[in-house]
Amino acid sequence: MLLYDQIASDVRFKEGLKSCMNCGVCTAICPAAEFSDYDPRVLLSIVQSKDEAEIEKILKSDIIWLCGQCMSCKTRCGRGNCPGQIVSVLRKVSQENGFFLFSKKGKQQLEVIQSIGKNIFTYGYCVHPEALIPEKHPEQGSVWEWMYHNKEKVYEKLGANLDQDGAGTLRKISVESMNELMAIFEVTGGTDFIRKVQESIQEEQVTDPEQNEESNNK
Repeated sequence: MLLYDQIASDVRFKEGLKSCMNCGVCTAICPAAEFSDYDPRVLLSIVQSKDEAEIEKILKSDIIWLCGQCMSCKTRCGRGNCPGQIVSVLRKVSQENGFFLFSKKGKQQLEVIQSIGKNIFTYGYCVHPEALIPEKHPEQGSVWEWMYHNKEKVYEKLGANLDQDGAGTLRKISVESMNELMAIFEVTGGTDFIRKVQESIQEEQVTDPEQNEESNNK
């Protein structure tokens, strides 16, 4: 199947790309475009061109991984397009075809799986206070370090229900809900998709000496 056809078959493509006239409003409002080479206008132009060589080029590049998915583009587009949604489709097609292995940013998907993915399957949350260990997340600063070591008192004062049964913010997710969450990932193909990404990266690390050296230096 052609790459364009793979992209066009995704329901998010049908919802996110209606009638782009390449005006550039999305790029003007995009936070990522302000600080990097990311340009949503150009991406949509390439997709609409149906040029397979150009589409493959962006699927192998870092560009599609620079979008922060804030969806500011959707709120500004006068024609109802959503470049951020199209980027999500491009990422998926890149992963399905193994093109993400050509991109440094693309390879970071393994780190995402090992952090956010692990949090979801362990706690039922994308981000959980217990997983934000200060030593591993120095970017959070000294305030977070203090909160981490005093989290029971902090969250109690804020009215949260940290890791406890019942209702409330950061409550403990029940076994029944966790089983349902796992079933959703299984039925929708999410589990297999995660496994495919992991195996692709790990296989590449075995065959690429430079990748092995980079991993050993971390």
